[in-house]
Amino acid sequence: MSLPRGADFKPPWALRSGHIQTMLSSSGIRSFLLPKAAHKVREGAQDVMVEGGPGIRLSGAYTAQSTGRASRGLAVLFHGWEGSVDSTYVLQTGSRLLDEGWDIFRLNFRDHGDSHPLNESLFHSCRIDEVVHAVGDIARRWPSRCMALAGFSLGGNFALRVGMRAPAEGIPLDYTLAVCPIIDPAEGLFSLEKEAPWFYHAYFMQKWRRSLRMKQNAFPNQQYFELAELKQNMRDLTRSLVLRHTDFDSLESYLEGYSVAGDRLRGMTLPATIFTAEDDPVIPIGAFRQLTLPSNIELDIAAHGGHCGFIRGWDMTSFTDEYITARFNAIADA
Repeated sequence: MSLPRGADFKPPWALRSGHIQTMLSSSGIRSFLLPKAAHKVREGAQDVMVEGGPGIRLSGAYTAQSTGRASRGLAVLFHGWEGSVDSTYVLQTGSRLLDEGWDIFRLNFRDHGDSHPLNESLFHSCRIDEVVHAVGDIARRWPSRCMALAGFSLGGNFALRVGMRAPAEGIPLDYTLAVCPIIDPAEGLFSLEKEAPWFYHAYFMQKWRRSLRMKQNAFPNQQYFELAELKQNMRDLTRSLVLRHTDFDSLESYLEGYSVAGDRLRGMTLPATIFTAEDDPVIPIGAFRQLTLPSNIELDIAAHGGHCGFIRGWDMTSFTDEYITARFNAIADA
């Protein structure tokens, strides 16, 4: 049986716009219209803490499958920037995989969801060490015959970097899949500021400012930012926080620190898939076309789908569920 491809995604004309796909992907409308089954992964889920290294705790949720058959394996899911384990796309994908016999672990990155009080230092996108360590802890505590990882947007970028490092770290990861991942952060930041419609920038900034205020409230004796800095645009606020809270000496070096552009993925030995859309208004498609990839990494670009949307119809379900599940099952069955 052949695996689904991006070319198979053909939404109705009313949902063909990349902007509509993107706006619906995380909207309250979608969450309301989704079938109840899309939230199944929350039933019986265990809220847990995993180690991200010495003194570092990350939160997550584990759900064991209950099909009555042996588990296919453990599926680990990463949300996007300012998302969480309860983001609609994470719940829907996790619920579909659960029905297919997978155990599910949904991981919160630092300062995402309600995890702001767990660690004093701020989240930033170069904190790959703690995410790799957390995935290793997950693998040890919930051993399985097969382990597969999927991430969305920034979570897709993290998933690719974890896939790069997993073999050397002794993590028994078998496959990784990235949906609309950030490839070149500098290009993506420029696009969000200059080329994407204004409301995307406003949407992300509103969520980020709210998250930063939650962090400040969790640690009132720390000063994470000046009040005036919260009024800055994304580029300037990012620069302020990078210079204040990281070892990077410039915004440019920080953005380079989590880039997977060009030939940076050439050394990956795990099988992997990068799935994105030509009409993604958030992540420029050019960076994907400029990737130099080994034969074990599949690059699949759909004509439509927006940013992490791929919504099939008015029931608000996503083609990514079928796409991810089919590839995870193929790895497990092999």
